[in-house]
Amino acid sequence: MDGRRAGGAQHIPRPAVWSLGEVALPVSHPLNVTVDEIAAALVGAPVGRPVTPACADARPSAVLIALADGPSGAEVLLTRRAEHLSSHRGEMSFPGGRIDAGETPLQAALREANEEVGLDPAVAMVLGELDHLNTVVSRSYIVPIVARLPECLPLAATSSEVVRVLWLPLAELVRIDTYRSERWGREPTDRVLHFFELPDETVWGATATMLIDLLGRLTGSGG
Repeated sequence: MDGRRAGGAQHIPRPAVWSLGEVALPVSHPLNVTVDEIAAALVGAPVGRPVTPACADARPSAVLIALADGPSGAEVLLTRRAEHLSSHRGEMSFPGGRIDAGETPLQAALREANEEVGLDPAVAMVLGELDHLNTVVSRSYIVPIVARLPECLPLAATSSEVVRVLWLPLAELVRIDTYRSERWGREPTDRVLHFFELPDETVWGATATMLIDLLGRLTGSGG
């Protein structure tokens, strides 16, 4: 881990058997990308694909991956979850949550963003939808909705579930001191996890997987 940024104090529940992975990022440092370029890469990734959880008891959820152009190019909106929550406590995440009865994933993502960080749904321009994914611990089925905001709005926590809101330049994710992968478990049931170590936060789990998907769209390797 020498030479890497400090990361955060998040608890990482590693299993007894794990090792450093050998997965490389789909894009390299330096990254200079605008939201317009991301929008072009998401053409062909329409919103509204079928919701098909891997297991019958999975809990359908949606998150909003909000992007805006900043001084260093495209930036993404992240939140840190409160420590008192029953699942994914203290983790970095996108605004989002469970899909209520009668809601579409898009409606749920916009509603949750409004509830958690006060984002006005009217200012979000939807760009597309990333790959859906299933989480192991919380047994969630997540639909990631990507949207453009007019600017890096000064949003703040408006829910007790959120303790921090920040805008992160995507360029920060591809620094050589930031990304690593790990392989958890033994074959054939082992799995690869992604980690982004920031100066004071660690982004990992489902959030990191979605960021990898987003970055992969820039080179055509995602989706």
